[in-house]
This record gives sequence, C-alpha cells and structure tokens, in this order.
Amino acid sequence: MENTVSNPIESTIENNLLHIHELLAKGEFIEAMKTYLHDDVELREANEVPKKGKAFNVKFEQDFINNQLEEFVRYDINNYSVNGNHSFYDAVMELKLKDGSTMLSEQAVVTEWKDGKIYRERYYHA
Repeated sequence: MENTVSNPIESTIENNLLHIHELLAKGEFIEAMKTYLHDDVELREANEVPKKGKAFNVKFEQDFINNQLEEFVRYDINNYSVNGNHSFYDAVMELKLKDGSTMLSEQAVVTEWKDGKIYRERYYHA
C-alpha cells in the first residue's frame, strides 16, 4: 500500500490510519479503539443507528469479543485514501464465532477525523 499526502493534517491522519491497520491486522481491536477513538465518536454499521461515545463503543466491542468471538482469523486492508479530514479504506475481516460459524465481512470504511482521532466512522458491508 503506498499513498502520498500533501499537508500536515493528512499526514497525521495517514500515520494514525496505518497504525490502526497494523493493530487490526493483529486482531488488537480494543487497543486500536482505546488509542484512536475520539471521546465523542459515532460508529455506524451500514444503515443502522450510530453507536455513540468512546466508552460505549469499547464496551460493545469487548462484549462481542468475550461473548461471541472464538478466534480472530484475519483483517486484511487493501486500498486506502486520505483527503482533508476524511479517510477511506477497504478491508476483509474473518472471524470464527463461538457458535461454530465463520463471519466473513468485506467492508468499505469511511472515517471523519477530529484532532487526530476517529470522530465518525461508517462501515459498508458486502
């Protein structure tokens, strides 16, 4: 993945995004969230109602990990782009769940950044 940005805001976002991608590729979802979510974040799955607040979203994710996740398989990031205070990337996530099923999600992730943190993020799934 190679991308070039031209201003300091975009450079900060790109550096943070690349670090997030490193964490997600290792399955370190909680670490990524604690480090990069803005306190007033809104995360939204497709057309669902946004989940608001860093504390709520971290707890929601931790509950999923504790109650449903059997094994992290992969999180592969393909292309990404940064423009102003927005970023975009596409990824494939694969998880094995405790019920024996496999969750395979191809997604596009669109993010609005504020103060170097994820402020609003939306996941489009296939």
